[in-house]
Amino acid sequence: MKLIIVNVVVFVLQLLFLNRFIVYLGLVPALAVGKFWLWQLVTYMFLHGGFFHLFFNMFVLWMFGSAIEDYWGSSEFLKYYFITGIGAGITNCVFTLHSSIPTIGASGAIFGLLLAYGMAYPDRQIYLYFLIPIKAKYLVLILGAIELLAIANPGGDGIARFAHLGGLLFGYVYLKKERFVYEIRRLSARSNRQRKFKILRFHEEEEAKERERVDAILDKINREGIDSLTQEERDFLRKAGERRRQT
Repeated sequence: MKLIIVNVVVFVLQLLFLNRFIVYLGLVPALAVGKFWLWQLVTYMFLHGGFFHLFFNMFVLWMFGSAIEDYWGSSEFLKYYFITGIGAGITNCVFTLHSSIPTIGASGAIFGLLLAYGMAYPDRQIYLYFLIPIKAKYLVLILGAIELLAIANPGGDGIARFAHLGGLLFGYVYLKKERFVYEIRRLSARSNRQRKFKILRFHEEEEAKERERVDAILDKINREGIDSLTQEERDFLRKAGERRRQT
């Protein structure tokens, strides 16, 4: 998988000389938002905090990403990978807006891939720690719960929990986008129907009031003659007649 090769190459370059540019290439919310260093939302995904950080992310990318890439095709897979990775970075910035600490790693996109795998193959068995069998859908739920609990009870472990949850969130919204679009259109159509109904109801009420007033004026003419009408009643009767001729 080309993404793994790119990540490994960048990690080697990072060890050689890129570490001195972490503040420019990592995701620093205070700079990405405050100075619009938006490229950081992409570049941070290709940097890692050490060999094991890289190894774990690339192992998950190979193990689960390969199946998703075969299922979707390379183009859709790459689009999803970057959407979840960038979404993870955006989420991290939102919740750590003034932080000057760089966030690095592909973990946000990796969590997005785990979600995609869990939704594509929910009942497929995964061996946790190569020993414990667990269905993919339950693994994703457990990982999401762990991240939420970690945020609720921060321990200063230096892990970008918000980025992990952002990868899950953006991945879910993207995978369910058709459903979201349908719901938005349904709610919009419902709102339009309600608005049209209110307008129709208003016109019906106005027409009913007008008919009552016309009937009252005609009754007055029958009782007292047309000369008894005031100028306002004559104008109202004339306008009502014009409106009826138009309809």
